[in-house]
Amino acid sequence: MQPGLIGVLPQRVLSGMDLYTMIALPLFILMGLVMNASGITARLIDFCLMLVGRFPGGLGHVNISTSMIFGGISGSSVSDTASVGSAMIPEMARKGYSVETASGITVASSTMGMIIPPSVPMVIYAVTAQQSIGTMFMASLVPGLLIGLLMMGIIALMAGRQGYPRAHAGLTPQQRRQVIQRAVLALLIPVFVVGAVVGGVATATESAALGVGYALFLALVVFKSLKLRELPALFRSAVMTSATVMIIIAMSQLYVWILSIEQIPQLLAGFFRRAGSYPDIAPAGGCCCRVTDRHLY
Repeated sequence: MQPGLIGVLPQRVLSGMDLYTMIALPLFILMGLVMNASGITARLIDFCLMLVGRFPGGLGHVNISTSMIFGGISGSSVSDTASVGSAMIPEMARKGYSVETASGITVASSTMGMIIPPSVPMVIYAVTAQQSIGTMFMASLVPGLLIGLLMMGIIALMAGRQGYPRAHAGLTPQQRRQVIQRAVLALLIPVFVVGAVVGGVATATESAALGVGYALFLALVVFKSLKLRELPALFRSAVMTSATVMIIIAMSQLYVWILSIEQIPQLLAGFFRRAGSYPDIAPAGGCCCRVTDRHLY
């Protein structure tokens, strides 16, 4: 690389982060932190317990279904693991699950946060590859749901072999209505965030801002489970997490630019073309034959 290009490197690093769409990254992270700190996870767990707790291996199903919903709210696997795991792993251990099994289910199910929209990695990929974020969200929705259903099928098989109990909720119709009422406002968050992007009502950045505003409204006004003095710590955590990801994005943009300048893709393409071709044989008669797999054609 030429010495004069050294001065260009900082500019390329900054240009890799200087994207309007990347504002959605810290906003999605902040939304997940607000949901976690305001006790939304407990409401979602109660809702999932009411739905799937009666099946064999009920707590395992609750763990996975909660991760599916929370992943669709926070868009982050790290936030999913921290919030759902802190509540589910101790409870699963008390119900006869080994700590290793409970931790494995939590970690495996949290990976759906990278797939089910809104997904922070999906936003990063869409920005880097210059693709539509709304299209990426729609394309990842069905695979994410299928992964969750497949995991629940595996839990059902494990429950039959290991004898994992059902998680009987024993709720009356009135208690069921209360559980639904407590969770329904949180369940509307993916509708606001994903629906606004897919429907073309708002961009990913605008929908992320709407999600943060709605989450703060629920936490501060409706549920009153979050205090104003706790917000600076949440903002600081969101900034630190976003900065870590942004550094990776900036370096990846620089890496792509260096590959382009050095024409590495063209060199690799030429190498593989030459590696897959065979020399032509031109006999004296003028017939050009190609040697392929030890046969002449």
